[in-house]
Amino acid sequence: MTELAGSKPEPGRFGLWVRDAVPPEQAVEIEKLGYGAVWVGGSPAAELSFVEPILARTNTLRVATGVVTTWIAAPGAVAESYHRIEQAYPGRFLLGIGVGHPEALAQYRKPIEALNAYLDKLDEYGVPANRRVIAALGPRVLRLSAERSAGAHPYLTTPDHTAQARTLMGAQAFLAPEHKVLLTTDMTHAREVGRQTLDMYLGLQNYVNNWKRLGFNDHDLTRPISDRLIDAMIAYGTTDAIAARLNEHLDAGADHVPIRVLASPDELIPAVTALAAALGLSRSRVEEQ
Repeated sequence: MTELAGSKPEPGRFGLWVRDAVPPEQAVEIEKLGYGAVWVGGSPAAELSFVEPILARTNTLRVATGVVTTWIAAPGAVAESYHRIEQAYPGRFLLGIGVGHPEALAQYRKPIEALNAYLDKLDEYGVPANRRVIAALGPRVLRLSAERSAGAHPYLTTPDHTAQARTLMGAQAFLAPEHKVLLTTDMTHAREVGRQTLDMYLGLQNYVNNWKRLGFNDHDLTRPISDRLIDAMIAYGTTDAIAARLNEHLDAGADHVPIRVLASPDELIPAVTALAAALGLSRSRVEEQ
């Protein structure tokens, strides 16, 4: 199935967010489990060469970028990749873009200015607004994502942020907040992994600013990171408890939740298999096509 021009993307309720592209054989298993999309992070290069091998082995699975960094990938090259993929696999690729972090990019400038310039080029090169999303946290970029793209792909947020984003963006915009999960019922272990996972983000001001907007304070954001912040950012416990947490995003207005499973690559499929039943996903989805 492909999306009509001007419509929201429809990747299903849940997808998976991965740092590096999954092998095509894993993508087949992910699709069979009922996940609707694989979001590939890590600031992929403009060529997006990993996309077609995944789409070639699957039938309905979408691939999205989470996200292409505008300073690293030139818009002309990204547009060429988009059109190449779209021609071969219509409606199954979603282009996520973002400006990255000022701490990591010497050429960083105001995000609204940079995003508008990049989006102007994507318009010029014929990338439809409804086939792209923007990494957005703050109110201005959330509004921009609704105005100039299909919607937003927030990262490291809470269901409260999702509710705020939905209000700012309106009902017609696509909203896909990432959320991290760890399949363990050991709270001490979960929080230890959580501290290790979140530590790097303390040095990235856009995330720190967003956490403060959500009500976290300097105590929460000082090493060692508070339990309160860890418990808000990472869902752990039984599969039912994790599913309940992820569903809070949908209840708050999300269309789709990309799940970042904190597991090694060889543990990914067992983890998402265990989670699929609790999420109400069905292995019959592909067979019904």
